[in-house]
Amino acid sequence: MEITQSQTNKSSHNNDHQHGGILGEKTELYFAIISGVFFFLGLILSKLTPLAEWTSLASYILAYFFGGYFTLLEAIEKTRKGEFEIDFLMIAAAIGAAYIDSWAEGALLLFLFSLGHALEHHALNKATKSIEALGELSPKTALVRKGSATVEVAVEDLQLDDIIVVKPNSKISADGVIVKGSSSIDQSSITGESMPIDKTAIAPDAKLPKFNEIDSSNVVFTGTLNGDNLIEIRVLKLNKDATISRLIKMVSEVETKKSPTQVQTKKFEKWFVPSVIILVITLSFAHLVIDETIRESLYRAISVLVASSPCALAISTPSAVLSAIARAAKKGVLIKGGRALEDMGTLKIIAFDKTGTLTEGKPKLTNILPLNGFDKQEFLELVLDVESLSNHPLARAISKDIMADFGAKNGHKSSHIQAIQGKGVTADYNGGQVYIGNVQMMNDAKIPVDQETHRQMEELLHYGNTVMLVGYNTILIGLISVMDVPRKTAASTLLQLKKIGIKQMIMLTGDHQRVGDSIAKQIGLTNAKGNLLPEDKVKAIQELKKDNAKVAMVGDGVNDAPAMAVSTVGIAMGAAGSDVALETADVALMSDKIESLPFVIGLSRESRRIIKQNLWISMGVVALLVPATIFGLANIGVAVAIHEGSTLVVVLNALRLLRYDLEESI
Repeated sequence: MEITQSQTNKSSHNNDHQHGGILGEKTELYFAIISGVFFFLGLILSKLTPLAEWTSLASYILAYFFGGYFTLLEAIEKTRKGEFEIDFLMIAAAIGAAYIDSWAEGALLLFLFSLGHALEHHALNKATKSIEALGELSPKTALVRKGSATVEVAVEDLQLDDIIVVKPNSKISADGVIVKGSSSIDQSSITGESMPIDKTAIAPDAKLPKFNEIDSSNVVFTGTLNGDNLIEIRVLKLNKDATISRLIKMVSEVETKKSPTQVQTKKFEKWFVPSVIILVITLSFAHLVIDETIRESLYRAISVLVASSPCALAISTPSAVLSAIARAAKKGVLIKGGRALEDMGTLKIIAFDKTGTLTEGKPKLTNILPLNGFDKQEFLELVLDVESLSNHPLARAISKDIMADFGAKNGHKSSHIQAIQGKGVTADYNGGQVYIGNVQMMNDAKIPVDQETHRQMEELLHYGNTVMLVGYNTILIGLISVMDVPRKTAASTLLQLKKIGIKQMIMLTGDHQRVGDSIAKQIGLTNAKGNLLPEDKVKAIQELKKDNAKVAMVGDGVNDAPAMAVSTVGIAMGAAGSDVALETADVALMSDKIESLPFVIGLSRESRRIIKQNLWISMGVVALLVPATIFGLANIGVAVAIHEGSTLVVVLNALRLLRYDLEESI
């Protein structure tokens, strides 16, 4: 995939330079080790008085070269941009040490600094590799059907509507729809789902809607793994537009969306570094006001220069952000940068869309009540026979559930179905007339509806059901109801959210208020607001955000896009394959699983906690070392060891996020 190398390289933090060299990508680490060898050699030679002094000096100079090579390159690069950062301070400190003839301390400084940076880059690489691995998911070639033959082509050369053949246990080369065969597809690389998903071919005569509107059971994604059966796929997205390509591009750009902490840290560094330089210059002339030599003043100034370098501070937040984003990606969650990550960690209020978010998003047969002594099996067969003639979504749902849940068979006894706007349908059935619809339809057909039936209807309506009466000739023979039922995992997910500190969970729906109230009661929501148009949802989010409250909006990223845009964090459900969801959301749950939400919020909170720990560690070390070096309590060697040690501590602390598990944190 062409995008991989160019895009993923951008994901590295500013301090995580792509250092190559004659010894490969680990050249910086090897140079640091060689620097250490020459430093210790110089130390040994300086103790062997019979040897000339120049031998130890030569060793220290070589230690300077290998330890300072990459540091100097970085310092030059940043200085050209007008940036005076850590690398500049380290080079200045090493030159100062050489100037006062403290070659050993300068060599130690550059050795430990280069070693710390090399190990830091190596540690951070663990996080970036989790992201860069996305680029390796896509196959490089695809088998395209050309008549009765198949031709192998590069994935970049695939065209829309090409038919590709995917062999058993092979990776899928394009986003598309299955047109022949069925198989179990391992989608974990895209959606984070642990179990393979059964996929089938779309109906041969089906008119293809937009990609994100095709039933998920027919859609496949680039980089996912086919099961044990041969399938054929129609290509619906070019390689550059495939879900995996978009993921790589978005993840690789997360560092452009810096977190509030990163922004504040950068602002702090801009005035802190010049302040350190002024302090160091001032301390260099301390011998003019206190009784000490020029060399002692310079030594103290250089020690303060080393102690003040905010290396750990600079890396503390990006390392945590990168690790958290990599961990989320592994679980099928895309977090678009540090700002979204930190904002999620502060959430106390979450607003949810109803349809497809808290509910299944499709009607399901919920009640079957034969009346007036009509046999239940005959009633099911009658309803199935009539409804199977209709293309209405409710009719299709009823027919599907009757066959799946009750094993009823279609006897094909009905004909001449007619839809009556606002009332229902009527059809001929087995020599009689069937009516399926509302009370008005029954009244028009002179079919009496008694008070008990009215009471049952009101009760079902109260709980959010859509109720239909069924009449045969002149008798009311039963009622059926359908409902968009809550997801099986909705209640347990909301309970977990409450456990991790979410105070309010509110449904915003365009459905009737009583439907919202019913769903809210079943799954444990705090509140529900019904009868809302998209602009009403925007107003509801704005109302929730009063008093600077942080509010997330969870929806499908399409009709909820305006509300997601004004919320603190927009979270899209089932974003795999949906361009609108990926573009709109700050956080995208690639699978259609609401149970991923507590994990990602818990991860965000843990990230904020680790970022705070890292800031305290990095600033604490600077606050301790600066006074210690000013008053001569610590020399350059001690300052370097503690300083570089703190840098590794904050990186290793951040890398703990790669193993974050929600259950362990609750």
